[in-house]
Amino acid sequence: MSTAPIADVRDGQKSAPYEFFILAVSVHSIVNLALLFLVPFESQSWWLIMYVDAVLTIIFVIDFVFRLLTAPSKRWYLVHGGGTFDFLACLPGLRVFRLFRIVRAARLVRRLGGPQVFRELRQGLAAGTLYLVIFLGLFTLEFVGLLELHYERTASGGNITTAGDALWWGYVTATTVGYGDRFPVTQGGRIVGVMMLTIGVALFATFSGFLANVFLSAKGPTPAEPQVATGDDLHATFRRVEQLHAQQQAELETLRARIAELAPPSLRSGRKRGYPLPSTSNV
Repeated sequence: MSTAPIADVRDGQKSAPYEFFILAVSVHSIVNLALLFLVPFESQSWWLIMYVDAVLTIIFVIDFVFRLLTAPSKRWYLVHGGGTFDFLACLPGLRVFRLFRIVRAARLVRRLGGPQVFRELRQGLAAGTLYLVIFLGLFTLEFVGLLELHYERTASGGNITTAGDALWWGYVTATTVGYGDRFPVTQGGRIVGVMMLTIGVALFATFSGFLANVFLSAKGPTPAEPQVATGDDLHATFRRVEQLHAQQQAELETLRARIAELAPPSLRSGRKRGYPLPSTSNV
């Protein structure tokens, strides 16, 4: 069984929450690449997908720079650590190279093992929650915006007719600001609006909780949690109790012998004839 440390097994990979975030963004980008071939070229739906994909590209650029700056060896990262593929994946025309990031996340799970990955996810719960909110926010803005365009773009009196209108309406609705300059007029569009309101409230409530946790944790250390005794600790405690009990019994026998020496002659002779000494249980 290998005993290599986790840092060596990773081969430059980051924490499990971060790698899974990049995995989700990569899958989102690949899905967008397929959608661009399904929707009419330069339609409003096509432009909405392109706008969101531009944000995903910015995330990939930040990820590449982050990995390059934190790599122990920049040359090793570019040649052997997948840096070249990460750079190519940042180019809009070479989005297919983002499949490499999916392979890297699968390699992380295989090398660390499921229990270690879940342990890291639990330890990085706060960061993982932030990554999840960012990903779900982008995902919701895009696909709810596409649905809203589907219902509102050709509706009579509709005011959500462009990709920019859909993204603006989606963000304003999700934040519950509700300027009212863009709103659905069709039944289907209003149902989609209810979906956006529900998801948006949940996402921003989670994000607010994350910020509150960060600021409260920065005020000072939290009280230490009570430690739970392990099996070894309990075994050592039982041995100590047995030693104390044996020591107490030895001291009691010594005390009895001392009392016998100090007893009057009549009591000592009575002991020889089989009469017991007074009990020392109350001494």
